[in-house]
Amino acid sequence: MDEQHLIEERVKQLLAGFPPGSTDLVEFLGAQYDAGLAWVNFPEGYGGSGVSPKLQTYVQTELAAAGAPVAYMRNPIGYGMGAPTIVTHGSDAQKERYLRPLFTGEEIWCQLFSEPGAGSDVGGLATRAVRDGDEWIVNGQKVWTSLGHLASRGLLLARTDPDVPKHRGLTYFVADMHAPGVDVRPLRQMTGEAEFNEVYLTEVRVPDHERLGDQGDGWRVAMTTLMNERVSIGGSVAPRGSGTISYAVNAWNDLPESARDAARRDELMKLWARAETNRITNIRASKNRKMGVPGPEGSVGKLAFADLNKDIMDFTMNLLGPAAMLYDGYDRVVEPRGERTFGFSSAQQAFLRLQANSIEGGTSEIMRNILGERVLGLPGEPRVDKDVAWTDVPR
Repeated sequence: MDEQHLIEERVKQLLAGFPPGSTDLVEFLGAQYDAGLAWVNFPEGYGGSGVSPKLQTYVQTELAAAGAPVAYMRNPIGYGMGAPTIVTHGSDAQKERYLRPLFTGEEIWCQLFSEPGAGSDVGGLATRAVRDGDEWIVNGQKVWTSLGHLASRGLLLARTDPDVPKHRGLTYFVADMHAPGVDVRPLRQMTGEAEFNEVYLTEVRVPDHERLGDQGDGWRVAMTTLMNERVSIGGSVAPRGSGTISYAVNAWNDLPESARDAARRDELMKLWARAETNRITNIRASKNRKMGVPGPEGSVGKLAFADLNKDIMDFTMNLLGPAAMLYDGYDRVVEPRGERTFGFSSAQQAFLRLQANSIEGGTSEIMRNILGERVLGLPGEPRVDKDVAWTDVPR
C-alpha cells in the first residue's frame, strides 16, 4: 500500500471508530495519535506513520470536514514546537512520556527562551544551570512566556558553561512548570488577556534525564524549536478567504453601498490577493517540506504573515471608523489560571493582538537577517562577540 492510500485508510478507520460528534475530545485526539495521524511524518508508535509531511494537509482537511477537534488549538507551543524538538532530540523514554499527552492537550507546554536581557539575542541568555549529581540547579528569569500560567512542561534553554562563546555554552531541558521554585507571574496585555508571563526560576532542580541533546548542544537543539516555531506561526495553511482577511471582507460587506468607493475596493482586493498569495505559498512550502527540521525558508512565511496581518487589520479598522475604538474585551480579562480560548472575539481584539506578530517567534528584523544571510547568501552583520567567552561580553 502506498503512502497516500495508507493515510486515507487510517483516516477512514479513525472516523468510523471514533465519530467526532459523539466522542470525547481527549479520547478522539488520543485515537488520532494512536492511528499515526498526529504528525504523519513522525515514526510509527510516536503519533506518526513515517510518511511524507505533505500528507498532513490531507489529514487535517478530512478531519476538519468531519468536525474533529484540532490539537494545535489546544496546545500550540507543544504541538508546533515541542513535539518536533522531542522527536528529533529526545530519548525513547521522553518520546513515550511526552508526545501523547502533549497531542491530546492533557499537558500544555510553554517555551522558556526569552529573557529581559536576551530577546532577539537568545544566545546571550543568562539563566544558569549548574550540575549537582544527577540533577541541574536552575536560576534565572524568563519573559514573554505564552501559556506559562497553564503549562505543565516548559522548553527550557539555560547556560551551563559561561566560559565559552555564548552559543556553545547552552543546554536544553524539559522543565516541570509545577516544580518547587517555579514562579509564574502574568503580564496583562492591551487585549485584556494575560497569555504572556514572566517566569522566575529559583533553585529549580531539573533531572539530567530531562535534558534534550548533549550538554553544551543547546543551541543546535534550540534551532529545531525556533525553525518549527516560525513555520508554526507563519506557515499554516488556512481555508481560502479565512483568517484576518475575513475581517476586512466582513467589514466591507457591512458598509453602506454609498461608502464602498473604488479606491477602498482596490485596496481590499490588493490585500485579498496578498493573503491568497501567502496561503498558496504556504501550501507549496508544506508540500515541498522534507522530513526533519525545517530550514531557514520558514522565515519567509513568518515575515509575510506578520506584515500582512498588520496591513489587513489597519485597513479593517479604517473601514470600521469610530466603531474601531469600541472594544469591550477589557472587562473579560482571561484570568491567569483560567481556560485559554484561541481565536478572536472581534476585529478590534484581532487588531490589538496581531501587533505582536512582528515580535513573537523572532522579530521581523531577525527574519530579514536570516533570509538575507542564510537564503540569499548576503554578507552577515559584524558579530564582535562570536568568539568571546560569554563572561567577557559587556552587558
